[in-house]
Amino acid sequence: MTHPFWRKTVFDIVLWACGLFALLTVLAMFFYPGGTFSDPATIGYSFFENFFSDLGMTVSHAGQPNPIANSLFTLALTLVGIGLMLFFAAFPQFFWRHAGAKKLSLIGSAIGIAAGVCFIGVAFTPHNLYLDAHTEFVMWAFRLFPLAVLCYTVAMRQVGTPRRHQMIFVVFFGLLVAYMLLLEFGPGVDTYSGMLIQAVGQKIIVYASIASVMAQAFGARNNKLN
Repeated sequence: MTHPFWRKTVFDIVLWACGLFALLTVLAMFFYPGGTFSDPATIGYSFFENFFSDLGMTVSHAGQPNPIANSLFTLALTLVGIGLMLFFAAFPQFFWRHAGAKKLSLIGSAIGIAAGVCFIGVAFTPHNLYLDAHTEFVMWAFRLFPLAVLCYTVAMRQVGTPRRHQMIFVVFFGLLVAYMLLLEFGPGVDTYSGMLIQAVGQKIIVYASIASVMAQAFGARNNKLN
């Protein structure tokens, strides 16, 4: 991948996609009519009690139409899903010189691209309409993402990637595993405390994901991974 698109432009696209996700989801929060899983009477979006997926509902928990937040959320998650797929399509180029790392990077990218597809699936399955499909896409996205990051964490060590970039993925992998355990074994959303823990945990992992991918994309764009 010596073409300028794959060496630089693709990582610019990834950075823009991640940045737009953050911007569009914040905008969507302002347009969400109101209501949480446990209290449909609340007004507006609660950062600590609403989930990101609430933004994608066609009708809010309060029973009000939610067209603007839904559209912004769908666009945001589609962009970040595409950005993630492009990131994993381009990232293996930094691991070609080591046979073991090359194999790991290709495996990691295949898994990471699948995770990106799952995130797009989340965008197009509002949980008030397609709860089972929405839940499956969420679960598989966060099952696959840590596996992709783990592959690259090992590959980075094998090729001697600068330590700061290795540590970004080490910490990120730990957060992803912790969140996966929270999803699988954590408290349910049928209690207020459980809902609060799950909603806050989701915010932490989403913003950690954006920050981690942006940091690696910035390093790749500026050729600081070798």
